Amino acid sequence: MQRNICLLNDSFPPEIDGVANAVVNYGRELEKLGHKPFVVTPEYPGADDSSFDFPVVRYAGLDLRSQVGYIAGIPFSPAAYTAIKAKEPDVLHSHCPVASTVLARNLKDVLNVPLVMTYHTKFDIDIEKAIKSRLIQESAISTLVNNVSGCDEVWVVSEGAGENLRSLGYQGDYIVMENGVDVPKHRLPKDRYMELTADHSFPEDVPLFLFVGRLMWYKGIRIIIDALAALRSQDLDFRMVFVGNGADREEIEAYVRSLGLEDRIIFTGAIYDREALCAWYCRADLFLFPSSFDTNGLVVREAAACSLASVLIKGSCAAEGVTNRQNGFLIEENAASLAVLLARISSDKQTMRKVGENAADELYISWGDAVAKAAERYEVVIDNYKKGLYRQQWTPSEEFFRLSGELMDLFAEARARREETDARFEAFKNKIADSIDRYL
Repeated sequence: MQRNICLLNDSFPPEIDGVANAVVNYGRELEKLGHKPFVVTPEYPGADDSSFDFPVVRYAGLDLRSQVGYIAGIPFSPAAYTAIKAKEPDVLHSHCPVASTVLARNLKDVLNVPLVMTYHTKFDIDIEKAIKSRLIQESAISTLVNNVSGCDEVWVVSEGAGENLRSLGYQGDYIVMENGVDVPKHRLPKDRYMELTADHSFPEDVPLFLFVGRLMWYKGIRIIIDALAALRSQDLDFRMVFVGNGADREEIEAYVRSLGLEDRIIFTGAIYDREALCAWYCRADLFLFPSSFDTNGLVVREAAACSLASVLIKGSCAAEGVTNRQNGFLIEENAASLAVLLARISSDKQTMRKVGENAADELYISWGDAVAKAAERYEVVIDNYKKGLYRQQWTPSEEFFRLSGELMDLFAEARARREETDARFEAFKNKIADSIDRYL
C-alpha cells in the first residue's frame, strides 16, 4: 500500500552528516518502493532542493552551527503544520530527538497519525560540548528523554545506541533498525580510483590510511594522530588522508603541524561526490575509525562496500558485528594500541585485503535493504496506532504538546481564512476597476 511518509530532521543538505545522509536515503528508497515520502527540515542558506525526487518542506530555524553543527528548527511553526497537513501523512518519522521531535509531537495528535523516532547519535556528547553548565546539561538531557518517551515507537541504529539511550534515563522499548549505505558493493578499477585521487601522489610501497567523517576530536582523531606520531618515531613510513570537515578541523591541523606530521597527513576537506569518495576507500590500505562516539558508523560499511578493512575500538557501537582479524581489526581505546597494530599489520597487505573482502561479505548493508525493512515496520506501526496500542497516559507534557498542536491548527486555519478573504477582496477591487473602466 502506498503511504505518505513525513521524514523530519534538523540536518539536511547542504548540511552533510550521517543523519542527513540517512534521511536523504530514506526519501530515495521509499520513492523507489512506491511510497510518497517528504522531508521537513529547517531553512538553510543556499539550500537547493530541486535535485531530490521527493518534496522538501523548509521552516524557520535557529543557526546553532557553531555550537552543535547544524541549524535547529523552531518547532512552533503553523506554516510547517499547514504544509505537512496538506500532504496527509500516514506516519511521522523523526530522525532528531530535539527540535524535529518537538515539532512532530505538536502535530501527531491533531493529525491523528503515529510518530516514530530513530535515535542515531549520542546526543549527550553533543550537549556536553555545546553547554558548559552541568545543571543545564542535565535539564537538556531530561528534555531529550521526555521527547523520545513521547513517541509511539522508538528505533535505534544499533544495540549500542539503545544502551546509550537507556543510560540517559529512557525506560521504554526500542527496536534496532540498522542504517545502510549508498555506496554500491564493488571496487573501482585501479585506473579509475587513481584518476579520481590524482591530486595527491603517494609512494606505491607505503601504507595509506584513511579517515572519513566530521573532524571532531571526539571521533578518536587524537588517537589516530598520536599513533602515527609513534610510527614516525620508529622510522616507519606511511601516508594518512582525512576526508571531511568539522568544527575542530583547525585545531586538528594545528596539532598535526605541532608534531611535524604535515608531510605525512593530508586533509582533503569534505567530498560530496560518491564515486570520488569511493576512490579513496579503494585506494587506501586500511580505514582508521577509533571512535566510541558513533552509534552505527556508516563509514565503516562504506569502507566494507569497497572491501576496505576498518580498525575499530573493541566494544564500540561501530564495532558491532566485527570479529578481530576476521572482518575488521579491534584495538583498545588508546594510541599505543593502534600504533602496535599498525606497525604489525601495515606491511601485510595480503591480510588487510582478505579482512577487507570478509567485511564486504559480512558487514555491508545497502540502503535499499535497510529502508525496505523500515517500510514493512511502518505498516505494523500504523496498524498498532489504529488499534490504540500506543495510547499515551496523560502527563502535563503530553497535554502541552496536544494543546500546541491545536493552537497551530487554529493559527493555520486563521491564516488560510485571511488569505481567502484577501483574495476575495482583491478580486472585488478588480471588479470595481473593471466597472469603472467600462463606464469611462
